[in-house]
Amino acid sequence: METMTFPRYSPDDIISYLRSHILEGAEARNLVKGDVFGNTKLDILHLIYMRILQKVYGIRPEHFFMMPVNIDIMYPQIYEGFLPVCNLYIHMEHLLPMCRINDFQIADILNPKTKRTVRFLSGILNFVNFQEFRREVYLELQLNYKSAMEKHQQLEAVNREAAMKLEKLNTVPVEHQAEVKQLTESIRELEQLLRQDYRRKQTALQEVISQKKTDIAESTRKLNELKVTMATLKEEQEQLKSKIVESPEELKNSKELMKETVKKLKRSKQEVIEKYEGYRDLVEVLPSCQLEVQSYQKKMEGHGANVERLASILSEVRNLEDQIESAQVELKKAKTDEMSLKRMVTAKHERLSTAEIKIKKMREDVEQHKCTVPEHFNKVQEKRGAVYDKVMAIRKEIKQMKGEIEQLKEDAEEKAMKAKEIHLIWKAILEKCHESLLKAVKSYAASRAEKVDEIRRGLFSIQSSGSSS
Repeated sequence: METMTFPRYSPDDIISYLRSHILEGAEARNLVKGDVFGNTKLDILHLIYMRILQKVYGIRPEHFFMMPVNIDIMYPQIYEGFLPVCNLYIHMEHLLPMCRINDFQIADILNPKTKRTVRFLSGILNFVNFQEFRREVYLELQLNYKSAMEKHQQLEAVNREAAMKLEKLNTVPVEHQAEVKQLTESIRELEQLLRQDYRRKQTALQEVISQKKTDIAESTRKLNELKVTMATLKEEQEQLKSKIVESPEELKNSKELMKETVKKLKRSKQEVIEKYEGYRDLVEVLPSCQLEVQSYQKKMEGHGANVERLASILSEVRNLEDQIESAQVELKKAKTDEMSLKRMVTAKHERLSTAEIKIKKMREDVEQHKCTVPEHFNKVQEKRGAVYDKVMAIRKEIKQMKGEIEQLKEDAEEKAMKAKEIHLIWKAILEKCHESLLKAVKSYAASRAEKVDEIRRGLFSIQSSGSSS
């Protein structure tokens, strides 16, 4: 019992704690150190124990004066005086093992001793402080749990709202379902028609363009041929100039031929230019066709915008679904974080409590060592022999005390046996008295019944005589 973990408080500290935390009002003001330690007053000590039980277990004072109902007691008046002490001992016997005190006896209530009461009260105060500390921790955890539950409910509400919005977006009302179907069918038909027209016009334009390209290629080929013929003619002209004869008639004829060829070339050139202008006019007609194509393209772009709107609505729906999933993931993460935080908080509080207890022990040990070492360091060698003699004497006293304790235990066992025998004798006497009382009651009831029968007979005879007269 000397190696317990709870600290030993001084009597002054115990009295101050009882005044400030356990007792209230006049009880706290009238409490004196001598009432608990020294000349102990049993009623005050019992009151302190009752208030401690009331604080720890919530036991009301009237419960200590109640008789158990589930036990058949023949004469309950005998137990009235001893009943509060017995109930107090039973409750204290349940409380003190939690306070690391296992040697509590009924003698500590009937005949308390100062050292044992100091140890009991210090253990109880340590347990009460621990209970208050853990209550604060529990209240903090409860507040955190409430806040987490509120967040969970808010997220669930947001999840429900998002689900409702999704249902509204996905479901078309009954009134507009026919219109939506018609619109979708018309949109499909328009898409098909636009695609067919676009393909048909595109093929026609490609055919016209290819034909014009072939015509332009032919005209360019003819121009090139004409250019080649012009070059050959120029070469021939130069050759002919070198072979000119002085006769003027031949010169005239050659000049006329040359003029005719030049005229033919100019005519062919003019024809080529006219064809080129016709082809250019045809090419200029192409933008009108391109405008029609652009109008069809604009219609296709409008249809694409409608498709993009549908895609944006679908993307919003997907975003909402992603938000719901992320909210659910955050809920799970919050729950796991809450559980891990609770575990961490409990572990840290336990570690802090154990560390504080160890630190207190270390401080007490250090203080005691500091106080004792400088005082007794110089006197150890001088008083070694005296200490040895004292140790031997103390051992002898301890042996004597152990023998006396064993004798006292034997005497107490003998007294307990005698008390049990006396109790059995008194119980037998009471049972005999009870039986004699039952017999007396039965005899009295039988005699009373006989007397009642005699009186009834006398009354009946009187009534019969009166009727005959």
